[in-house]
Amino acid sequence: MHLYPRFAAHIAAALDQLAASGELPAGLASSAITVEPPRDAAHGDLATNAAMVLAKPAAMKPRDIAVLLAQQLARVAEVESAEVAGPGFLNLRLRPGVWRDEIAAIAAAGGDYGRSNVGAGRRVNVEYVSANPTGPMHMGHCRGAVVGDALASVLAWAGHEVTREYYINDAGGQVDTLARSAHLRYREALGETISIPEGFYPGDYLVPVGEALAAEFGTTWQAAPEAEWLALFRARTVALMMVRIRADLALLGIEQDVFFSEASLGPKVQAALDDLAARGLIYEGVLEKPKGESAEEWEARPQTLFRASQFGDDSDRALKKSDGSWTYFAGDVAYHWDKIGRGYDALVNIFGADHAGYVKRMTAAVRALSDGRVPLDIKIVNLVKLLRAGEPVKMSKRSGNFVTLGEVVEEVGKDVVRFMMLTKRPESPLDFDFAEVARQSRENPVFYVQYAHARIASLGRKVVDAGLALPEPDLSLLDDVDLLPIKMAAQFPRVVEQAAEAREPHRIAFYLQDLAGAFHTLWNAGNDDAARRVVRPDDPALTAARLAMAQAVGQVLKNGLAVMGVEAADELN
Repeated sequence: MHLYPRFAAHIAAALDQLAASGELPAGLASSAITVEPPRDAAHGDLATNAAMVLAKPAAMKPRDIAVLLAQQLARVAEVESAEVAGPGFLNLRLRPGVWRDEIAAIAAAGGDYGRSNVGAGRRVNVEYVSANPTGPMHMGHCRGAVVGDALASVLAWAGHEVTREYYINDAGGQVDTLARSAHLRYREALGETISIPEGFYPGDYLVPVGEALAAEFGTTWQAAPEAEWLALFRARTVALMMVRIRADLALLGIEQDVFFSEASLGPKVQAALDDLAARGLIYEGVLEKPKGESAEEWEARPQTLFRASQFGDDSDRALKKSDGSWTYFAGDVAYHWDKIGRGYDALVNIFGADHAGYVKRMTAAVRALSDGRVPLDIKIVNLVKLLRAGEPVKMSKRSGNFVTLGEVVEEVGKDVVRFMMLTKRPESPLDFDFAEVARQSRENPVFYVQYAHARIASLGRKVVDAGLALPEPDLSLLDDVDLLPIKMAAQFPRVVEQAAEAREPHRIAFYLQDLAGAFHTLWNAGNDDAARRVVRPDDPALTAARLAMAQAVGQVLKNGLAVMGVEAADELN
């Protein structure tokens, strides 16, 4: 059990003792009690809101409860002091042995330090990217891909059973247009001179698709009527584009477990709507005119509607178009009905900012289909603005009208791209400046964290270069200054659990910058005062202890980067 739940257990035990002695009422709910680092490190090592939370149900003043708790917790062997602050906050200072033990715990757990079982094996489906297979991956897809993949990793670290899923939009008119565009490239590969009509996909990325189709079919479909080849070319082209898309995702280190075809929904749409109808949630009605729609453009007509407003949406939602075909929303209802039927305990979707208006209707549908048993959490990912030395990057050398993901990874590397995509909350716009991310400075968060790990890795080399024979680490030699980075490192399991609970993988990136900062501060102190250096050729015993401390910090940096899908560098150029 890591530090924070261990002290939550100490607090629970103290409350039980106070209840047994009659000093507090029995049966007080403790679910809202938190144990966390104090905002100001000068106040101690841990803080708890227990007294504030329990005051009302106990019908007591918060400070009176805090005093009772402080008396109990001061008897815990790991606690050096327990101090009441303000109206009833409780701050704890821990004995140095707690932090020395944490060094040993990190070393023992190694690459598993930070993993937990709070997820208890609950099955979570994380759907992300889900781009149309009409072109290669570009930077518009990149941020959602990284956020989704990092979130899946965070959930797995916290003990959930995670499925990573991609929804292939391979139905509808845009896929027919893709097939027609590929047929033109197929004819081109057979020697024809072609012109690409307006509305077709003009990108050169379809040239190899046309060549592959020519190699497979020869001239069989070159002059054939469209009705004879359209379905075949649609299926083949989508398959070939998905090979390209998977390769693009692999450049980011992303491998998904399930690729679900929209075209495969077929009869599932009717089955899902039959399910809603059986619950009395579908009816024939007329929607009110949407806000912003002019009276001249609005046509009030009877439609097949889902009672979305009963489940938190702003209005009921149409399931059929005027021509009798299903709406896009109906297909999404069926897709999520299928997910629920696969037995997931929770669903997470990563949406682009252009789909923000879709959140309420989808959460309403899932709430209705699952009787509220399966929560759907939709995370909105905002745009990425590509810059070069502050100037917008507008065009790609290869595709003409967008910058491909592959081009960006080729220039700056997977690790830089992944880390930078997590340096802001996903709903905030993000500037990605090629010049800035390549700069090795404190202002570059990727370099700042990687440099901390590289510095730690260099310490082992310094020991070898100095010819030091180190004894087994005696951690009692570490003083309070030596232990400061460990206090930050010990927060990692808690950060992982909180990031998983909030579905916010960017918390890992924020935390790693703080942890790197704690180590850089210690390193810089050694630059100012030789006595504070980790490697002390004149003191092998102290060197061994400080090296163990530094390696524990390095392990946590490495584990945190692994959660983000980023390699920990041992050396930087």
